[in-house]
Amino acid sequence: MSFVNSRTVVWAVLFIPLAVLCWQYVTGTLFYGEFIHITGEFSARLLILTLAVTPLRRLLPKQRWTAWFVRQRRYLGIATFAYAVPHLVAYVIRLRDDIPRIVSEGLGPEMLTGWVAMVILLALAVTSNERSVRKLGRRWKALHRLVYAAAILTFLHWILVAFDPIPALVHAGVLVAIEMTRLIRRPVKKQGA
Repeated sequence: MSFVNSRTVVWAVLFIPLAVLCWQYVTGTLFYGEFIHITGEFSARLLILTLAVTPLRRLLPKQRWTAWFVRQRRYLGIATFAYAVPHLVAYVIRLRDDIPRIVSEGLGPEMLTGWVAMVILLALAVTSNERSVRKLGRRWKALHRLVYAAAILTFLHWILVAFDPIPALVHAGVLVAIEMTRLIRRPVKKQGA
């Protein structure tokens, strides 16, 4: 079990696929559209997983694997941001000679949702450490609740830019279903019963 709890193993599982994707893109094995799609989808799925941690733990409090996910939540959030970075960078590099186009596209809802989500994810990633928790105090929790806004914006971005919005809608539906489990109240055992 210590192998699974190793921070190195968790980081390897989260970031080796990203390194491979970036290498494939740089060497031309993956085309621009494929790279943009895969990195964006990985980021969205990691965001779903990050947001699923607390609902799963509440539903299955005695399961050791849900406790394990609680301990990995910060890493999942950072990985969400890490996959979004090359997604954005590839887009900017592709259009680097046409800054007016980046700006004009960035003002439309398709891209503006993505840009704002990225800014939020950046703020969350930068403050995902113990020093920030101590320094920000109660404000840290309020800041990190913006992850819900980032999720909404991420899925709006995906739906609006996709040739086929069905996968984005399915993923968004999964996230909504997971979050709806927060409304389920577990029965409280009466003392002495």
